[in-house]
Amino acid sequence: MADTNDPSHAIAWIHLSVAAAVATIVLKFLAWWFSGSVSLLSDAMESFVNLAGAVFALVMLKVAAEPPDAEHPWGHNKAEYFSSGFEGSLIFIAAAAILWAAIPRLLHPQPLEELGIGLWFSGASTAINFFTALALRHAGKRLHSVVLEADAAHLMTDVWTSVGVVGGLLGYLLTGWLWLDAVIAILVALHILSEGWKLMRGAVGGLMDQAMNEDEIQQIKQILRSYAGQNVHYRYLRTRRAGTRRFAHVNILVPGDWTVERAHELLDEIEARIATEVYGTQTTTHLEPVYCVVKTGSPASAAGQLQE
Repeated sequence: MADTNDPSHAIAWIHLSVAAAVATIVLKFLAWWFSGSVSLLSDAMESFVNLAGAVFALVMLKVAAEPPDAEHPWGHNKAEYFSSGFEGSLIFIAAAAILWAAIPRLLHPQPLEELGIGLWFSGASTAINFFTALALRHAGKRLHSVVLEADAAHLMTDVWTSVGVVGGLLGYLLTGWLWLDAVIAILVALHILSEGWKLMRGAVGGLMDQAMNEDEIQQIKQILRSYAGQNVHYRYLRTRRAGTRRFAHVNILVPGDWTVERAHELLDEIEARIATEVYGTQTTTHLEPVYCVVKTGSPASAAGQLQE
């Protein structure tokens, strides 16, 4: 079975994101060139963020795909989080540039030209981003790649930003309010600032050994509880994420009269089940006899206490 947690599987999909970013930059700058709309310019500037983010993600995925070595025995998977942090930083810069262009236009509105052609180019770029985001989201869920899912979320944000820009410009065509163009650009800047903050917060969480999500933890607990009928229990379950990788550590408690061989076979079975059923999670187990924990009463009476 292929290792879907291998960052190298995500690299081909990032190439798609790079190609889509280049195409949308061309289309969106043509939209701005023909129309002179500052809101379309702001939309085009965000595409530069998409391109820079995709290229940096490609570099970080290649680093993350490197096998463990003497200096990095757990691998290089956390490199993926640098990609999210970098993209978040670029978003802050893009938002500042958009505000720099939009505020003077708000104070001194200017007429728009060839808006119809500009909207056609903008619509074409939005369609490219939409279908690319859907493809990356599907691949990210299948490969459990934080980079692909983050890139898909950012592209989908770009889609909704473009829809808002086009909707606002259609409003301008109906009302003739020149200031509406600058207001839309400012709203775009504020919106992408919030997205940049989310990306940076997610990157920091990953670098700080954030736990696996609750659904994954519950899957692990369900596997561990399935051995209660053999008088096997667990305690001190701890988890963490590193890019596409998942790690868990847990103490397994078995009856004191078991042989070392029997206990060892059980731990191998538990680790293999978790790796198969929970996204290739690498589990480290520590063996203990039940009576080391339960000094009085039967192990079954303390099972709930042990298993949490």
